[in-house]
Amino acid sequence: MTAVASAKLRSMTALVLAEVLVLSLWFISSATMPGMLAAAEVTPARQALLSSGVQIGFVIGALGSAALGVADRFDPRRVFVLSASLAALANAMLPVFEPGGNASIAMRVITGALMAGVYPVGMKIATGWGLKDRGLLVGILVGALTLGSSLPHLVAGLGGADWRLAVYITSAAAFAGGLLVLGAGLGPHHARAPAFSMRAIGLAWTDRRIRLAYGGYLGHMWELYVLWAWMPAAAAASFALQMDQLRATQLATWVAFAAIALGAVSAVWAGWVAGRIGKANVAIIALVASLLAGLSTAASFGGPWWLTALLFVIWGIAVIPDSAQFSALVADAAPPQVAGSLMTFQTALGFLLTFVTVQAAPVIAATTGWQAVLATLAIGPALGIASMWGLRERS
Repeated sequence: MTAVASAKLRSMTALVLAEVLVLSLWFISSATMPGMLAAAEVTPARQALLSSGVQIGFVIGALGSAALGVADRFDPRRVFVLSASLAALANAMLPVFEPGGNASIAMRVITGALMAGVYPVGMKIATGWGLKDRGLLVGILVGALTLGSSLPHLVAGLGGADWRLAVYITSAAAFAGGLLVLGAGLGPHHARAPAFSMRAIGLAWTDRRIRLAYGGYLGHMWELYVLWAWMPAAAAASFALQMDQLRATQLATWVAFAAIALGAVSAVWAGWVAGRIGKANVAIIALVASLLAGLSTAASFGGPWWLTALLFVIWGIAVIPDSAQFSALVADAAPPQVAGSLMTFQTALGFLLTFVTVQAAPVIAATTGWQAVLATLAIGPALGIASMWGLRERS
């Protein structure tokens, strides 16, 4: 193994482990919601804010990062460590405040803002280590994000009753993850910009390849975080029609963990395949699979619990493989010195969309039911397919 290959392996290993641990902060409020509700009354609107607050915080942080060119102007490892450490501290403050209160929601918004210094910055580090295998590298990183997002459900499922303990465990994990990234190096394709120009963001519209990749990403994000955030609630509502509520809630927690965790495997596999058949082609295949899985899950709602559980897991596997490819396509099309900012802006737009969808989902479910919410998620991949179709021969 050459020195460069050895450094690449060491750096990607450190980065992946760091992402897994830090991203465990994202869905901790969703995973511990039953424990919070047992300790205090939290209205449905405030329950939604505990989840969507992370999204809006991420948007604020990502837009600020993109405007300042943080991912391109500074050492991304230092940005990552500082962001992860402060996010861990904000998360650890949750048990101090009243569940669902203004202060706890503020902590979730702050945590989301700091995540803008973790996920997009991690992509910047990963894409610096390759060109031909860029889809695989970002796919591995998205797999790490996915696995990290599933960890709160695992912690809640194993231990459960004390939601505060789960919060402290994920905070400690995130702090450790931030330190791990110090073991990563910067690859030979890493580029740094001395200053940032808003003209770079204009490429998101004027460059056809970047514009279509953005469109596919937005269609993907329409469904992804609604599924991840509200799968336990939607699955429990379906299972409760076949069994008692306690058993339905416990089963839904494990289904959510399995669905999200297995998606990490499919994200990595998709990155490997992308190097052979093209990034846009992989994205289209994943969007079609996700659309069909989502409609099938909605159709099975209230039916045999095992069938709905199986379809939720299949949906979790299908919903994530395309995510890395949108970012990799942007990195391929963008000038290297502004790729980090364009990927950050891409994620900012995506999470701005998820703030609306995640917040709206439980409100709509209260009037039309979770089955209708699940069915409407198909709109996203359908629009994503239409956008990506124009890139299918360019990958």
